Amino acid sequence: MINKNLSRRNFLLQNSKLGIGALIAPSLLSNNQDKNIPEARYENPEPIIDIHQHTNYNKRSDNDLVAHQRAMGISITILQPAGHPQAYGSTYFGMANGLQAEIGPNEGAYALAQRYPGEFLFAANEVPDLPGAVDEIEKYLKLGAKMIGECKFGVECDSPEMQNIYKLADKYDVPVLMHWLYNTYNRGFERFYKMVKKYKNVNFIGHAQTWWAHIDKNQKNENDWYPLTKVTPGGLTDKLLDCPNVWGDFSGRSGFNSLDRDHERATEFLARHQDKLLFGSDCWDVSAKGKDCIGTNVIQIVRKLSPNKTIERKILYDNAKKLFRI
Repeated sequence: MINKNLSRRNFLLQNSKLGIGALIAPSLLSNNQDKNIPEARYENPEPIIDIHQHTNYNKRSDNDLVAHQRAMGISITILQPAGHPQAYGSTYFGMANGLQAEIGPNEGAYALAQRYPGEFLFAANEVPDLPGAVDEIEKYLKLGAKMIGECKFGVECDSPEMQNIYKLADKYDVPVLMHWLYNTYNRGFERFYKMVKKYKNVNFIGHAQTWWAHIDKNQKNENDWYPLTKVTPGGLTDKLLDCPNVWGDFSGRSGFNSLDRDHERATEFLARHQDKLLFGSDCWDVSAKGKDCIGTNVIQIVRKLSPNKTIERKILYDNAKKLFRI
């Protein structure tokens, strides 16, 4: 059910902070495909696995996505599709279709992965309270999807619909990637530990503003999406990462901010959770250069703050290779 206290105007104002463009339903397939893109796989002497990218991200073409990933030095990319466009409460009656960034659903991610086998992999997704959602996700799991996600819908994290997703992940032994934004996406973060315990065989991957803000024990203001204060260890996310089936995805501005806000504590955090952290970019730029490319910035700060080379390689490659059995 949609939050009655969240008007359409407030929803748009609140989410404009993300700077991710208009809320327009995506096409089923990615746009502007170019058969002239070289089919050769990018070779990187220090391979990197990016677990979080999207087709049609703010209308970025497949051409530009492939070029972006290669320029960023990515060896393997996992594409996270959206659910199909729906005027449901869980999509805020269409305002959050396309993961609120015009991202394409399963068909586009699967098609691009078929064009670049080995270089691009794909996840599976659907609006969780849509009739047939489990069947749609299962269809792509049978085709080889590496995870379920990105789960970014206006539902309670412990709702029957989301628990059906967790059960499916358990059945196929794949992780679930969840976008946490207080009172908006995957509501009930403070209760999520119950799902972690209940579905102990499911690997949950946390991502986004609420997830990364709560590395800090003193996080109080749920509307402060990108806090700049010093970090006190022991926050809810910090504790969740101690669970054997919980992982963290550094993608997006929130992931970068979690490291950049307090370098000393970030280095300690990387050491403490070195086996549970994953690199993702979740950036929509084209050039993969400069301050506008979040993915490049995350790679750089992980390299800067990792206590040693072994931990850096775990976060940028080894952990994802193991988790996704690549």
